[in-house]
Amino acid sequence: MDEDQPYIRWQAVQDQDITAEIVSDILSVVDDDLWVAAACVDRLVDNVNVQRSLLELGISRTSSAVRRAKEALLVPAPHPHSSQDRKELLSTYFTDAPEDAQLCQMRILLLHRFDRLSSFVQLCKDLPQKESGYAEVDDEWEDDPWAEDSEESPSSMRGAAPCNPPIHLSEFLVEDILKMACFFASQQHFDALRTLMNYHSHILWPARFVVLDSIPGHARPSIYRDLLPAYDVNQDAEKKPSSDNCRSEQDWVESSEVRAALGMSRVVSDMGLDLYPCQDVSPACLEPLGPQDLAAWYKRRVDDIISTTGMLDIALATVQHGGAQGVPGLDELGEELSLLARLVYDSRQPHELQETQDWTLARWQSMGPAQIVNAYLAHSTPETVANDISRLIIPYLFVLEARAERAGQPDPGLPTRLLYNYILGAPLQIVAAIFEASKPTLPAAQRTIRNDEDIARLALACLYGSDSRSEWSTMSRIFECLPAWDITPGIGGEADEADAMIVSLGAFVTPSTTRPHCSPADLFLFFQPLPLFSLSRSLDILDVHLESGEILSRWNVPAPLQWFLQSAHDATQQRAWANRMARRAGNSPNELKRRDDWEWLLEDMLKLCGSGESGFKSAFGLLSAEEISSIFFAGLLSSGSFDIAQDLLQQRHGKLSLPVTTIEDICLSVSREFYDNASAGNYKTGDMKLAYDCLAVSPLSARLIKERDFIEATSRLTSFNILSRPGIPLSPIEIRLTKDRLSLISRVLSSTTDAYKHTEVVLDLLYKLGFKDDVVAEAKTLAMLSDTALQAEDFTRAYETSERMIETVLKVWAEAPGGSEDATVREASEVCWVACFQLGRHLEFQDVKKKLLLLGRALELCPAEKLNDVLTSWRRLEKEDLESRCEHLANRAITHQKRATMPSQHVSSLQDRLRDLRMPTTPLINAEDAAALAGRAFNRVASNFPFAVGGRGRSGSSGEDVRSRSRDGVGRKFDGEVSAQASRVLQRGIGWLLGDDDI
Repeated sequence: MDEDQPYIRWQAVQDQDITAEIVSDILSVVDDDLWVAAACVDRLVDNVNVQRSLLELGISRTSSAVRRAKEALLVPAPHPHSSQDRKELLSTYFTDAPEDAQLCQMRILLLHRFDRLSSFVQLCKDLPQKESGYAEVDDEWEDDPWAEDSEESPSSMRGAAPCNPPIHLSEFLVEDILKMACFFASQQHFDALRTLMNYHSHILWPARFVVLDSIPGHARPSIYRDLLPAYDVNQDAEKKPSSDNCRSEQDWVESSEVRAALGMSRVVSDMGLDLYPCQDVSPACLEPLGPQDLAAWYKRRVDDIISTTGMLDIALATVQHGGAQGVPGLDELGEELSLLARLVYDSRQPHELQETQDWTLARWQSMGPAQIVNAYLAHSTPETVANDISRLIIPYLFVLEARAERAGQPDPGLPTRLLYNYILGAPLQIVAAIFEASKPTLPAAQRTIRNDEDIARLALACLYGSDSRSEWSTMSRIFECLPAWDITPGIGGEADEADAMIVSLGAFVTPSTTRPHCSPADLFLFFQPLPLFSLSRSLDILDVHLESGEILSRWNVPAPLQWFLQSAHDATQQRAWANRMARRAGNSPNELKRRDDWEWLLEDMLKLCGSGESGFKSAFGLLSAEEISSIFFAGLLSSGSFDIAQDLLQQRHGKLSLPVTTIEDICLSVSREFYDNASAGNYKTGDMKLAYDCLAVSPLSARLIKERDFIEATSRLTSFNILSRPGIPLSPIEIRLTKDRLSLISRVLSSTTDAYKHTEVVLDLLYKLGFKDDVVAEAKTLAMLSDTALQAEDFTRAYETSERMIETVLKVWAEAPGGSEDATVREASEVCWVACFQLGRHLEFQDVKKKLLLLGRALELCPAEKLNDVLTSWRRLEKEDLESRCEHLANRAITHQKRATMPSQHVSSLQDRLRDLRMPTTPLINAEDAAALAGRAFNRVASNFPFAVGGRGRSGSSGEDVRSRSRDGVGRKFDGEVSAQASRVLQRGIGWLLGDDDI
């Protein structure tokens, strides 16, 4: 029972209760080395002294097994043992002595932990000190082999209070050392990391890049520069750092021979004692890297720093430390990072806006020189751009020039070309600031651009290539910075060459399919070969164009400078722009209200049609003063300022002087513009009122009166609510564009129920529509009125309208020089006879006398081929009338039959019939007397007919034209054949009425 007491006591003690005394009291008295060594391996505590006691005791208890194993190798042999033989001999021994094998295995583990413990002690010294201590170290720890190189001996730590380490000792002894190194690197505990890398370099050096990659990108490399890989020029490879092992020499059991023998014996497992080899380490890292691989790692490190933190200064410092370590191939990378750092830290950056894309080395390297120049000056202001060019752009351009020379491709013009390209693409405000810093009056050393001719070329290209229409003050600032050459015009050749240059320049800036827009860079190429004289002439022209541009901008019609070149020989363009100037000035938000303002506008427009001081024509140089005045007057009228227009015209010595016909033409044109733009037809309001009032500016003439009547007609037409399409009233522009304006009269009659009753109103509308002296149009209108009344069954008005139409046609027939052969007479007659024919044969029209009158007029006016149709209707109407009369007489005869005898009845009936014909009552007559009486009656009746057949020439059987008419145009004779036929018809009727059945 006493023998088991130490074992029981040891198992009863908790890890946190173990002390050095307990270790000595309990384990020292146990004779079983294997159990004691296993007990020391099994226990892990956080106290340094206690853990050291356990490790030392365990190592001491394994010494006997090491001694026995060594003795096994001393067995005599016929020849010396080879390495393989020694491994096999040891393996055989360990197989036969498993306890010794286990003790040797445990010794390896205990020695490794002892090394870890030594590292932990040094690590605690390297960590910042705290007030509270973690563990005390006794005097015996002074024998630590690390104490020789450390600034503090273990004894100096007695009573010291190191900070709580980031990991407990119990964990530190068994944890993966690579993970701990990466953890210290990520926490920037570089002193502790150095301790691990120094004393465990045989484990951590192959994984050095894994550890270095764990260092945060924002950590300054100056803090861990000794950990960065260095280059050994003698070895032409990576420099391998020296290491300080925990022990001066390796223990026998740690040799590869013993470890291999233990593995071959398979008595005990490896127990994870492979010194924790680093995982996922590239085989290439097991050996020192070459110079190219070292440079590649530094580039990757820089990329990681920039991509994760964006701290270019840290990346640049890293490369600089790599260069200090002798790593080749980093000079260009350091140069790129230095330039990029200047862009990020030294160039102007926006205060509020953030870059949509972070600056990285890859982005920088993907950019061309021109893009980099633009990036340097992207946020420069006119106040800072000149200084930014001198401190940022000029050094960068020198670097580019030096690189080109190093590459064997020198390009002396590269700096100038890049700077000029930036200026050609910069805003005018920036360009003006650069030119102000390049004035010829400044000292050459202070000028940004020192070549006077280049300044002129750049200014001409930037100004004529700009689309700006508002920066005239800035353009003037640029012009004031240009050199002034005192050059007299050459004789013949030079002057002609300069003029030809201006013509070719206008053609050059004109858009085409291949070049829709002429950029400043294109223009700079154009001006590049020009001699000094041509440049001077170009500047003179630029002066004139700038003055013209300021005037146009003043009146809200600005034009880019290119337009002045394009329109220099194009009167159409100049005329169009002058119209815009006159119109927009009056219709702008700041509309001109005073006469003085309009006079100022006229003065400027006249100035633009002249020439400048240098003799070059201005913006409207191809237009005459009279044409400019006409354009101005049209613009004045379009603004509605009619009173100002009249005042300007009435001034005796005013600048507005135009012929009367021109004034009339302009008034008509502007009035029609108002008319066409009017949305409503009432000439009392809106644009229609302006159109009406505009005609009063000029003295009235026939054309103006006609146009005024048309406006009044339009106003009256729109009052009838005529629709263009369902729900949309007819607009004034539709009225003007109507080709057949008589259709408008028709639409009025069809849209208004009682419009036909107002004949005079409709005819007045017709006259105002432009048909005042058009008989055909009047006849058609009266025909439409008659037809509308007919459809309304208002036969009285229909007949009255027809009578007026007949009178109109007969009057024009009588007055026409060509008579019936006149085209107007024929067309009017055609309308008239058709209208009379329609009304005369209408069944609902009961007044036979009027119908016969109308058909008679139709017979008189219709063409020969239509006579049969009209006569057919006449005969039918006559027959119906006679039948009606016979029926009426028969009814009357039956009535009187009862009153008298047959003879008396016959006489009474005859008397009644004669009374109906309004003829005097005569005694009973015989047949011959009846025939004579019928002839006399026919003559008397025919003489009362309101028409005469044969009034116009008609072709008879003989083909002769027999016609005659009286001066009044009313009485006319029938054609012989028609007259005879009509006579027979009427004689038979009269004879029948008289009682002669043989007639």
